[in-house]
Amino acid sequence: MDPNQYCQDKAAASGSSFYYSFLFLPAPRRRAIIALYAFCREVDDIVDECTDEHVAQTKLNWWRQEVTDLYQGQPHHPVSHALLPVIRDFNLPVEQLLEIIDGMEMDLTLHRYEDFKSLRLYCHRVAGVVGELSAVIFGYTDRATLRYAAELGLAFQLTNIIRDVGEDARRNRIYLPMDELAQFDVPASDILNARQTDNFKQLMEFQYRRAQEFYELAFSTLPAADRKTQKTGLIMAGIYRTLLEEIRNDGFQVLTQRTALTPIRKLWIAWRTWIKG
Repeated sequence: MDPNQYCQDKAAASGSSFYYSFLFLPAPRRRAIIALYAFCREVDDIVDECTDEHVAQTKLNWWRQEVTDLYQGQPHHPVSHALLPVIRDFNLPVEQLLEIIDGMEMDLTLHRYEDFKSLRLYCHRVAGVVGELSAVIFGYTDRATLRYAAELGLAFQLTNIIRDVGEDARRNRIYLPMDELAQFDVPASDILNARQTDNFKQLMEFQYRRAQEFYELAFSTLPAADRKTQKTGLIMAGIYRTLLEEIRNDGFQVLTQRTALTPIRKLWIAWRTWIKG
């Protein structure tokens, strides 16, 4: 199969909100960002789909070697073949691709986070770094744009964490900081057993407000000179913030359901954000 088509199919099959924002990019940058996204999906799927930790670790180790081979011009996987011209054309650092794998690897052993500081490291590796690489692909002139992209990636990940509380709990994972559960008097057992309480709603309101703060921080950091080239990230933000509001309006029913926007609504938000300029 053609490597770019493989990545296209991988991205489309995921149903991710990110995919809709890619549609408005020029073809070369669209192929590049879809290849990066497909790489992230490949390594993330290993952790989510492998029930045997040792098998998952072996596969992640394979990808580490594959990234090394990729940067030596010897890719093997279709995603790596698609990434080869991307890393050359956009000068993407090997360390950042490896750091994404580091983040995914944390899921194999870390199922709880004591505080936000430790959670933030995880979020940076699996989302902030991706944001920085994406900003490079979209194009930038001011290095402050990289900070904007990292903060926006963190906001996206915090939104994912809020959306997926119940789904993650069924995998025995809790990404809400343990000290904050204690602060709001929410036992971990309430989350693992899907017990919706007033205290849980207050905890989720706290998470919601922090995510919104990171969106605002990101927007305030984006230099005006790069706003046009970074519009794809702003489309993603429009979709994700709408999702976040939906979750809040539903009363944070995240323990028993997974809130999602329809494809038509995502396209509408993407188009509306694009034409705003």
